Amino acid sequence: MASKGMRLLSILGIFFFFAGCAAKVPHVIVPDYVKRGTRLIAVMPVENSQTGPEAARLLRDKLVEELYFKGYPKVPPKLIDEKLAGISAAGGTASPQSVGETLRVDAVLYATLKEGRAAVTLFYAPTTVEVELEMKSAVTGESLWRVQYRAVRRNYGFSRKHLELKTSQVFEPAIEEVVARALETLPDGPDATGP
Repeated sequence: MASKGMRLLSILGIFFFFAGCAAKVPHVIVPDYVKRGTRLIAVMPVENSQTGPEAARLLRDKLVEELYFKGYPKVPPKLIDEKLAGISAAGGTASPQSVGETLRVDAVLYATLKEGRAAVTLFYAPTTVEVELEMKSAVTGESLWRVQYRAVRRNYGFSRKHLELKTSQVFEPAIEEVVARALETLPDGPDATGP
């Protein structure tokens, strides 16, 4: 009798584990997103007050790559940065409309790295990455899509040095997970292949 109860609890535990892993990412998207014909998306420099510039560059690169694989053509970050420097030099602000006019894009993607850190304690070192993404129309400036996602990679070890090494190895995969899960909520672009 006790073994049946344990099996039932084990099955329920496995079910809830996989149900939690497959949960939908909460997001907001305009109802007629597909009809808007968004094709070219400029990924702006990452707003980042938590970590160094390397983490921001890594996040931006992952966003550009993932958008490309979703069927949106690449707009090189170097080109965006050069054009933004021109807008700033002219005394203007980088509003979605000014970016759209300068770069001839349909939308502007703003990314904020809200958290990107590892906390090392005695035997445990969680690495946390939290990102907020918002896409705005380059014509009207209205928000087309918004999502926030957080990933935590947990590491266990017996020495501080070993834990620090493990946390450095999981930071990039944590960013990849955040970007992939967040962009799952964005419809495929016009150049997407497949069903």
